[in-house]
Amino acid sequence: MELWRKLANPWGQEVLIGISWDLMWAALVFGLGFVAVHFVWARAKANGTSGSDHSESNSSKGWNLPVKVLRHAISERVFHWLMSAAMIVLLVTAFFPIVGVQFAWVEIHWIAGLVLAVTILYHIIQATVWQNFWAMWIDKDDIKAGKLELNNILSKDEEEAPKAGKYPVDHKLFHHAASVAGLLAIATGLLMMLRIDTWFGPADPDRFFSDAQWGVVYVLHGLGGVGLITLVITHIYFAVRPDKWWITKSMFFGWITRDDYLKHHDPERWVVGKKEAPGQEEGGAGPADSRLTHGEGNRAT
Repeated sequence: MELWRKLANPWGQEVLIGISWDLMWAALVFGLGFVAVHFVWARAKANGTSGSDHSESNSSKGWNLPVKVLRHAISERVFHWLMSAAMIVLLVTAFFPIVGVQFAWVEIHWIAGLVLAVTILYHIIQATVWQNFWAMWIDKDDIKAGKLELNNILSKDEEEAPKAGKYPVDHKLFHHAASVAGLLAIATGLLMMLRIDTWFGPADPDRFFSDAQWGVVYVLHGLGGVGLITLVITHIYFAVRPDKWWITKSMFFGWITRDDYLKHHDPERWVVGKKEAPGQEEGGAGPADSRLTHGEGNRAT
């Protein structure tokens, strides 16, 4: 399998012109293969367990919690769906012509790229200014939970892992991988706009880079793109799984139920309610029970 494509320039020099299309197919096969393996493993694991859940009473002890917990504000949901639409358009316009579906894709591609860049810029500002920037970073509790979950996958032993804050460790790992691939594709894509006529001006490809340097830009852009193929496949797969549907619904409606919150999250790490006063009935109905509460993110958010 070739990793990249080369071509001789007018001076007889061999320069990079992009990644090999073999990598596109490899990313597609890897993503679909992962989905198939995980589906079989999850079915086998479900058939081998008793189906009993861990008790939630200890999780809620000492907390007065709302009936509905706001997981994603409207601004976050709008950002997510705009970003998703731009991503799908980018992948279609980038790779469909390679497999023989011919259409005028260039202008659609760079416009979708600008939309993606703007949404990502907005997300960075929002996460830095109005949210807890560190909520998505992996901490020691995530590492401990990740090790236990990996051990549960690789062995027949089933040890209960600590419950997550607002974002489980696998969500954080996906976020970081998507950030690297997405930012790589965006940065190189913006540079590649210099090589075509756009609304902002005519093409000026020779102003900044040589042919060899442009080749590196093409390769990096392609690597970001094929990485996103695998990430999008796995993201859609987990979004439609029945056991993950409670998370997917929150991206439509914004909230999760108190039961799902207690089942999957640690109230000490993702604070959404209030500590009950000494002597107050555990989980007793109070003002917070009927309030839609966003909470405070991971730990001190």
